Amino acid sequence: MTSQQGKKPAVHDNDNLTIERPTFVTHLECSMAGDHYPADQVHNLSKAGKPLLVRYDLAGVSKALSKDALAGRPADMWRYRELLPVRKCQDIVSLGEVMTPLIRLPKLAKRLGAGEIMVKDEGRLPTGSFKARGLVMAVSMGKALGIKHMAMPTNGNAGAALAAYATACGIRTTIFCPADTPEVNVSEIELQGATVYRVNGLIDDCGKIVGEGKAKAGWFDTSTLKEPYRIEGKKTMGLELAEQLGWEVPDVIFYPTGGGTGLIGMWKAFAELEAIDFIGSKRPRMVAVQAAGCAPMVRAFEAGTEHAPRWEDAHTIAAGIRVPQALGDFLILRAVRESKGFAIAVTDEKISSALNEVAREEGLLLCPEGAATYAAYKQSLDDGRVARSDRVVLFNCATGLKYPLPAVTRTLDRFKPIDYASL
Repeated sequence: MTSQQGKKPAVHDNDNLTIERPTFVTHLECSMAGDHYPADQVHNLSKAGKPLLVRYDLAGVSKALSKDALAGRPADMWRYRELLPVRKCQDIVSLGEVMTPLIRLPKLAKRLGAGEIMVKDEGRLPTGSFKARGLVMAVSMGKALGIKHMAMPTNGNAGAALAAYATACGIRTTIFCPADTPEVNVSEIELQGATVYRVNGLIDDCGKIVGEGKAKAGWFDTSTLKEPYRIEGKKTMGLELAEQLGWEVPDVIFYPTGGGTGLIGMWKAFAELEAIDFIGSKRPRMVAVQAAGCAPMVRAFEAGTEHAPRWEDAHTIAAGIRVPQALGDFLILRAVRESKGFAIAVTDEKISSALNEVAREEGLLLCPEGAATYAAYKQSLDDGRVARSDRVVLFNCATGLKYPLPAVTRTLDRFKPIDYASL
């Protein structure tokens, strides 16, 4: 009989969800004014009307968490519990938040004469998009804080994630989306237990309805950055990415930017990882990718301002980044500037072309917002803002299967002679 000594303890699939871990949240902080708010209470915005950021005892995290301990945990986003706000296992609402893969694009890199191109494919998450990361955290904290009814505006994927997680733990949801939201999104939101309304306007028009109904309907406003915890869920993209690259960061990150929660969250993640000595001071250049038909961040970046006025007549095939005005505009622009990155707009034609190119060359089906990052990368190579030697990560924020795909009309009649040589 062989000795069991020296063997690692067995990792069980649900260890991250069932083993209590020490928690280190100290307070919440206004992202603009810096004033503090108590943890473990229901909050929306700060007194200044700005997003609240969760703060941790990072010295405590550093003592409690090691890279080796992390490596022995199941590969899901809850492996980073010490850097997350949910204190008790009983409050975690999980539908299986896997670590998403990094997929390399070697053929396209060769064709472009470029360095390493990697896609972080967030379409593998529950409900098929990266919105699952933010909403699983918001809903878990909503459960912990006793919230019974949540409402939000959505361009589709966020609403689907909120509906799924809230239904899983018995929280009621009411969701408002622009009238032209893709049918698959509206259907999945309703089917997963929410009450969904189509509104004759854009996402910020839907947001006004949520805000105005807060006192009258009694729901909690779960709009982007109007609660503190979606950033904490989205920051796991940065934690995962650094771990997957051996605690290194890439040279450049191209991120499809609407409300910008993920870009803000990743920037926060890198700062926290440095504070606990998991990474050094190197940061990726953060690139905010927008559509030419809705590019408020690009306009503000180029104007050198910290706030981005509303973009009128917003339109693009990439519905997820059709956000005319972002509450966290100054946080997005700060991250971009501090990282020596930039904001860039790409046309719908280039988005469509990029989607087709990656699918046909590499077999990877991106969503339009993800395709925008590849289009932006190519544009940045051409204008010299990114070097061909740079190691880049493109974020594909949802499965391409949720979006309209080209029709195929080719047929074959099995009752007639088949010219196999021509097939």
